[in-house]
Amino acid sequence: MRRAVIRTKIKEIEECVGLVEEHLPETFEEFSEMGLLKDGIYKRTEFAIEDVFDICAVINTDLELGIPGDDEEIVENLVKNNILSEEIKEKIRLMKGFRNIVVHRYGKIDDELGFEILKENLQDFYDFIEEIAAVLELENGERESRERERRGRERRENENTSSEDILS
Repeated sequence: MRRAVIRTKIKEIEECVGLVEEHLPETFEEFSEMGLLKDGIYKRTEFAIEDVFDICAVINTDLELGIPGDDEEIVENLVKNNILSEEIKEKIRLMKGFRNIVVHRYGKIDDELGFEILKENLQDFYDFIEEIAAVLELENGERESRERERRGRERRENENTSSEDILS
């Protein structure tokens, strides 16, 4: 699995969410008066959501879980293969809905709703990262286990070869 790509995307998510948390005010009134900074908050959230879907696509491809038709199918493949939980699947679905509103600006963004979503759901990014980190650790553990098995086989083969040399 392309662990470096995934780790880079995770760092990007953490950076984006960190900036949003740093600049997101406590009240809607403050948020509504932020102008360009408010747009930056929306944009950073959009970037973080895109990184979530990029990570899902990388894992789906690298683990050869099937050729999906869209983002929902990618996430569904990850759930079916016990990589993501149903809970995270639902959070990702909601992220995508929010992203679509931000990107396509369906009408005009309801800033009050946007503010509430941001205040209540930024933790979802960290929950996603936690599940992905567990997958990376599992994958790393499996790789280490395969490497130990390979070294053990090589050692046994070398021991057998040495024994055969002595006997000949």
